[in-house]
Amino acid sequence: MIDKISISPDLLPDSEDNIILVDKPAGISSFGVVAKVRGALKSKFNKKVKIGHTGTLDPFATGLLILLSGKMTKKSDEFLKKDKEYEATIKLGETSTTGDPEGEVAKINDKIPTESEVKECLNFFLGEIEQTVPKFSAVKINGRRAYDLARKGANFETPTRKVKIYDIELLEYNYPTLKIKTKVSSGTYIRTLGEDIGKKLETGAYLTALRRLKIDNFDVKDAIINLC
Repeated sequence: MIDKISISPDLLPDSEDNIILVDKPAGISSFGVVAKVRGALKSKFNKKVKIGHTGTLDPFATGLLILLSGKMTKKSDEFLKKDKEYEATIKLGETSTTGDPEGEVAKINDKIPTESEVKECLNFFLGEIEQTVPKFSAVKINGRRAYDLARKGANFETPTRKVKIYDIELLEYNYPTLKIKTKVSSGTYIRTLGEDIGKKLETGAYLTALRRLKIDNFDVKDAIINLC
């Protein structure tokens, strides 16, 4: 059970001021991970230690979280604009109200794109593109988090932003599932990329899995706390 996860203080660095790499499992929020690491820090140093994240992952997603503790929290802004690398599993033929498994899923059609059509579609998204920020996101709309407004059924528009897709590779395709690896600029929503791929293929799509592999030169393989 996710709520039973515990983090041994022995896994943490001997210094209060540090960069802590975590491999987050599905089913827990980034804030939940922060809370558990905060508790381990308190146990290790016998006092409260300031800690924060440098960019969240959705609860259904797994992979690299970079946490900063102690005096390193002052450097959080340096991490926010770094490029990121992900693996994403996308299901075609259906859509989700949230763009991921947590939303209400609806059948769209049974159109089966060929592998060459899928590859051509992926290439279409290379370079600078414009994305609409998803309604189930942490962006603020008139001082309120978009996901709070969306959960209440409010009618509102989210902004668009320009992002860069540096690389996008088809790892596997077996309809209705395709798996990709992509390197993107900060601010890119992979859920939105998945939905846009579905629109381009005229099938509809949503993410069934998402894993963050890298943030700049920080790799999930180097995580000192592996909760997966």
